[in-house]
Amino acid sequence: MASLLFRGLQVRPLCIYPSSLLTKKVGVFYCTSNSLHSQSVTTQNQLKTQSKVVSRNQGTTLDKLLKDYEAVIGIETHVQLSTITKAFCGCAYNYGSEPNTNICPVCMGLPGALPVMNSKVIECAVKLGLALNCKLSLNSKFDRKQYFYPDLPKGYQISQFDVPIATSGYVDLDLPLEYGGGHRKFGITRVHMEEDAGKLIHTDGGSHSQVDLNRAGVPLLEIVSEPDMRSGIEAAEYGAEIQRLVRYLGVSNGNMQEGSLRCDVNISVRPRGQVEFGTKVEIKNLNSFSAISRAIDYEITRQVQLHNQGLAYQIVQETRLWEEGAQKTVTMRKKEGLADYRYFPEPDLSEVTLTKEYIEDIRDSLPEIPELKRRRYEQMGLSMQDVIFLANDVNVAEFFDATLSKGADMKLAANWIMGDIAAYMKNEKVSINEIKLTPDELAELIDSIKKGTISGKIGKEILFELIAKGGTVKGLIKEKNLVQITDPAEIEKMIDRVLAENPKQVEQYRGGKTKLQGFFAGQIMKESKGKANPGVLNKILLEKLNAKD
Repeated sequence: MASLLFRGLQVRPLCIYPSSLLTKKVGVFYCTSNSLHSQSVTTQNQLKTQSKVVSRNQGTTLDKLLKDYEAVIGIETHVQLSTITKAFCGCAYNYGSEPNTNICPVCMGLPGALPVMNSKVIECAVKLGLALNCKLSLNSKFDRKQYFYPDLPKGYQISQFDVPIATSGYVDLDLPLEYGGGHRKFGITRVHMEEDAGKLIHTDGGSHSQVDLNRAGVPLLEIVSEPDMRSGIEAAEYGAEIQRLVRYLGVSNGNMQEGSLRCDVNISVRPRGQVEFGTKVEIKNLNSFSAISRAIDYEITRQVQLHNQGLAYQIVQETRLWEEGAQKTVTMRKKEGLADYRYFPEPDLSEVTLTKEYIEDIRDSLPEIPELKRRRYEQMGLSMQDVIFLANDVNVAEFFDATLSKGADMKLAANWIMGDIAAYMKNEKVSINEIKLTPDELAELIDSIKKGTISGKIGKEILFELIAKGGTVKGLIKEKNLVQITDPAEIEKMIDRVLAENPKQVEQYRGGKTKLQGFFAGQIMKESKGKANPGVLNKILLEKLNAKD
């Protein structure tokens, strides 16, 4: 049996662990498999012979296609937890570490190695369950989900089957205005704890694949949604809300590019009015929220066109991959029926028992979650566009709240953060935690402009210096002599000089070219080095320009 299961595995000597699955290469352990490339080639050949029934360019919009059909979409989201150690052993997990450097007999699945539960995983699961408005199971258990794959060293995954830790919840979200806006509520079927598998590293030549077990045993929470979504936009925004939520809770960094948040989409279409679901297709390899939206829209189009062509029987239960380059889904593997994972209770782990006191302590420690923050911002009088932007990133929201706590004007603080500060962060590719500006100094800057100490233009110059180099508003104003000129007599002298130097433009203005007022204002600002009070300047300037000789 062993020779059958491990046929195709490339074994090399020089192993210090008594396992024929490991090879040593420059001080790092690898497990290599020759069988995966041949499977990939076979899959590609199958794709070439697949019936071509869908043309991507048929000029029919998705809205027209869905006039007679309805898409039904559910998402399975895997969230990798930011615990110090793995789920069932003391190994750390650091993204980007050299392959097979964060492993031990437990996560390698060696005989006799026993798992020990990481209590932090349970705490994270309870936090997320509460934040998703779920019903928590006071008694839940772990199960063995059994299947063979080269990156699953034990031959089974420790997961939860029939008694998950959380069930029957929901998540609220607001769609961005560019997608039509509106509030949505999507059901959550369950949240359960499990461990991650390892990772296959495919060689450039394609002759074999190597197994990195660093990720094996890393704790995951799987969130299974109800099939409540009806479009790619809704599904993408659901995924983005889950990402926001886990970041707000601090249970995961939610970085899709690192695999810390992974979404598998299940989608089917059915004629409008039909109660029964259509044939479900799963889509994998979705590494961004925009990819989720585009993949779903493509798959809806493919399935509806098959229905319209009388080829609905060609929609089969299968797993498809999203090809970013080709912007289409392709068959990965067929599913003849429900997989038989031969679940049974994990004998090496005891039940997970939660007390009501433990749950309430965690509930009391929860931060303000995105939905509650959006509603609070909305009640404060911010526009929905401002609300969605500010609440999107937990660090931006905390920066905004801290600025308000120093007495800053709400709308001005929002405008500075959403405007110049956001533009700087985008251009420099930094987060709000990486800039030198503090909430205290932003509040001071806003106050200085409101009081007329400095002009808005000077304020912007100070802002960029504070962002890049730090310092204080008062210190920069004093150091650079930036106090705004508000004395009418001093400003009048500057105006007189500018008008005297530009008699032709004065004549043109009085002849009807009133837009030249901006020219004069600019010249006076240049004369004052940007320090003249705009209100006082424009009042005196207009009086001078409109005065009768």
